[in-house]
Amino acid sequence: MSRSPDPPEAADPRQLRRIIAEDAHWFLNTVPSLSNLCLQSIVNHFEERPIWENLSPVHKDFVQERLSTSMPLHVTANLIHDGVYWKRCCEKWGGIRDLTHYGNSWKRMFFEKHMENMIELFIPDVTEPKTFVEMVPLCKDYIKRLNISQLLPPVTEPQKEEEEYGSELVIENEDGPSMDHFDFNIMLDKLTNLEEFHVVYRVKQCGLNFECKMFEMTHRDCESLAKAVKSCKTLKILRLNLSHMEDTKCRLLVKYLLDHPSLRELDLSHNLIGDKGARAIGKLLNRSSLETLNLCDNNIGGPGAKALAHALSMNSTLLSLNLRLNRLRDEGGQAIGKALLNNNTLLLLHLGANEVTWPSAIALSKVLVQRSTLKSLNLSCNNLGVDGGKALEEAMSNNSSLTECDIRLTEVEEQSASFVNQVVWTNQSLEQRRHARESKTKKTSTAVY
Repeated sequence: MSRSPDPPEAADPRQLRRIIAEDAHWFLNTVPSLSNLCLQSIVNHFEERPIWENLSPVHKDFVQERLSTSMPLHVTANLIHDGVYWKRCCEKWGGIRDLTHYGNSWKRMFFEKHMENMIELFIPDVTEPKTFVEMVPLCKDYIKRLNISQLLPPVTEPQKEEEEYGSELVIENEDGPSMDHFDFNIMLDKLTNLEEFHVVYRVKQCGLNFECKMFEMTHRDCESLAKAVKSCKTLKILRLNLSHMEDTKCRLLVKYLLDHPSLRELDLSHNLIGDKGARAIGKLLNRSSLETLNLCDNNIGGPGAKALAHALSMNSTLLSLNLRLNRLRDEGGQAIGKALLNNNTLLLLHLGANEVTWPSAIALSKVLVQRSTLKSLNLSCNNLGVDGGKALEEAMSNNSSLTECDIRLTEVEEQSASFVNQVVWTNQSLEQRRHARESKTKKTSTAVY
């Protein structure tokens, strides 16, 4: 009897499988496609030979995801459209801002931030102005807003005394620096899409090197800035805060702002503007199309407020006036109240913390009765007293348009304050219903057409 053959040995299951699923690094296409190799070559040699326009959208995305963010701007600025590349350029800074503030454009965010950094780090007579001359043509189409949070002064070396001959023989540099801070005349007129400009003359994180002149705008700075703003015909919003601007500089700035074709908002808050400066601004009100004026935290008194009131009585464009934290007192408060009897456009008035008392409250109460234009009134932190509160209470009983009225910390009786607040809430409800009706009517008319 023959012996039966031995059973075959069991095959290794790993040798029978073509794909080893447990190997995380295994994949079938070990060789990149020819198109990817070509695109990678384009990325590697983009600076010498920028190929872009002939690429398909998918290939452009491939290039944008791999292109170096340190590529020279003269190569990429006017070639690569808004997209992943500019997002990567913004992300390298860290602390990404809200994209909606930049019209949902990464490219705009990059160029605005890049220009702001260049200006804030500019040192007079050290940094070459030609760098801005070269940069402006590349970014002028993408910059709509500049927010300059610091401006550096010239570098001054400590003067050494001559011990042998005495300090009388020390020769000073009579010429001095060519500019006190960055001169915006270099570039502002060339930014053809600039609409909003915010600048503060100060130095951040100065440490033990503190000097008062680091936190103020000089006369030469003011003149160069004023000329630059005048040359920027597209500018709509100008904010100049915390820069120690007093009357002389304010009048100089206003001189160049007269008849500006596009300026709609002027913010000179937190400066040192007094009555003479306020008179100049009063002249500006009727030689411009300003809609918003913010003079909060200055030194404007009664005479300055009278000048503003006179301009306000003839003005037909201003919608918002903020005079908080000045020193108008009743001389100024009453003047503004009388002026509003002849004004049909102002919607918001802020007179908080101005040392006004009951005569001003009575003058403004007449406005609330006779005019329905004003929507917001702030009289907080003033001593209106019982009489002022009663005048406002009586006026609000005949008013259906005021939707904001702040009379906190005014020594007004609780009963009067409660009545005023109740009327304001009622007016707010009426305003909301009116808007709802208008919106419904608009939708209906749109559907018909």
